[in-house]
Amino acid sequence: MTAALSAGPPADGWTTDDLEALPEDGLRRELLDGVLLVSPSPTDVHQIIAMRLGVALEQNCPPDLQVTQGVEVRISNRRSFIPDVLVATDQAARRRAGHYAPHEVVLAVEIVSPTSQSMDRITKPALYAAAGIPFFWRIETNGGITVHTSKIDPEHEVYQPFGTFSDIIEVPEPWAIKIPVSTLTPRHL
Repeated sequence: MTAALSAGPPADGWTTDDLEALPEDGLRRELLDGVLLVSPSPTDVHQIIAMRLGVALEQNCPPDLQVTQGVEVRISNRRSFIPDVLVATDQAARRRAGHYAPHEVVLAVEIVSPTSQSMDRITKPALYAAAGIPFFWRIETNGGITVHTSKIDPEHEVYQPFGTFSDIIEVPEPWAIKIPVSTLTPRHL
C-alpha cells in the first residue's frame, strides 16, 4: 500500500492531483465529490462487451472522433470518472493525455456491473449530463444485452432516452451507427 493511501483520505477529500500520485496498479479509481471510489477488476463478460463495442464503433467512426476505453474524464478536480467506452474528439486524442475534459467527450458508455448499478444507472448519467457530454449509453447484461441510448437536453442538463435496443443498435447520432447486438455478446452470456 502506498503512503498516500495508508495515511487515509485528505482532510478536504481527494483530488485529481492525488489520483496522479497513486501507483499504476490496475485498480479503477474514480472520484465523487472528493470521495475515492475503487472498483474491483471488471469481469471477462464486461471486458468482452467493452472491447467489441469499441471495435464496432471504430469501424465507421468519423475521422474527427476517436473511440477508446478506460480513459479518465475529469469533470472537476473532485469529480473524475472512467467510462467503459468513450468517444472523444480527435483533437483531444492528439494530446495523448491520460484524461479528457467533458467538452472533449462526445459519447460515454457504461456497462452495468453488479458492483456499479447505482453509479452506472443514476449517478454517472446525471453528472455526465450536468457536465455537458452530449450522448450517454448504458448497457445492461441481465439475460442478454440491452443498450439504452440517450441524448442530452442541454437546457435542463439531463439525458433524454433516444432508444433501447436488444437486437440492433441503430441511431443517427453522434453519427449514423448500426451495430447488431449479437456482435457484442460474449459466447457464454
